[in-house]
Amino acid sequence: MSATPNLYETRRLLDEYLLFHYGMPAEVLPWENGPRDALSFPVRTVMELIDLPNTPCEAAALDLGCAVGRSSFELATFGMQVLGIDYSQSFIDAASQLASIGSLPYERIDEGSTKTSLIARVPENLRRERVTFEQGDAMHLRPDLGDYDIVHAANLLCRLTDPLKLIERLSSLVRPGGQLLLTTPCTWLEEFTPRGNWPQGSTREWLTSLLEAHFDLAKTCDMPFLIREHARKYQWSVALGMRWRRR
Repeated sequence: MSATPNLYETRRLLDEYLLFHYGMPAEVLPWENGPRDALSFPVRTVMELIDLPNTPCEAAALDLGCAVGRSSFELATFGMQVLGIDYSQSFIDAASQLASIGSLPYERIDEGSTKTSLIARVPENLRRERVTFEQGDAMHLRPDLGDYDIVHAANLLCRLTDPLKLIERLSSLVRPGGQLLLTTPCTWLEEFTPRGNWPQGSTREWLTSLLEAHFDLAKTCDMPFLIREHARKYQWSVALGMRWRRR
């Protein structure tokens, strides 16, 4: 998925993503004056982008770059069978355990070597039995993957070495009438993506030029998100959220 895949196999990053996906608001952000509208991003990328009246019953969904799986479980809320794919084997192992037993212990860094033991839990109302996970490369997805009513890809594109390889596959992954739920913070870094593979101009215009042959843009929005590194340091970013409808 990225030029530095080992980053995604570290225990520290796994714990950071478990907190990002499953941490309660007070566990993530104890500061009263903090940006609370940026919490629960893996939930909001589904709930704020999906067009429910136009989602078929018993739909199938694909969650690309699923990390530790919270968005995959949210998609299953609507009766969908969901497949989550991520490049990181440690993320997939964690998501699979959450699907199997519903919980997973992890540690949150508070300051220096001080940590707090926490437990990631899938909310009881979510349909864990409808979700499966597998390791895979978003730029080289297996040819027999099939197509889906919903394809969700949150903050994935700017972590790929060659994002065009995924973008060119999207029209075959989304069924006619289906939805592509896409977010990106447009954070193009050479450690992940060679400069020659960056958009030439705005990411929104670049994506529109690449997708408009097969998709109609149905919604755009700004989606803040917050990743905690420790109690006094956070990454606050604003992703571009987009819902595309496959023609």
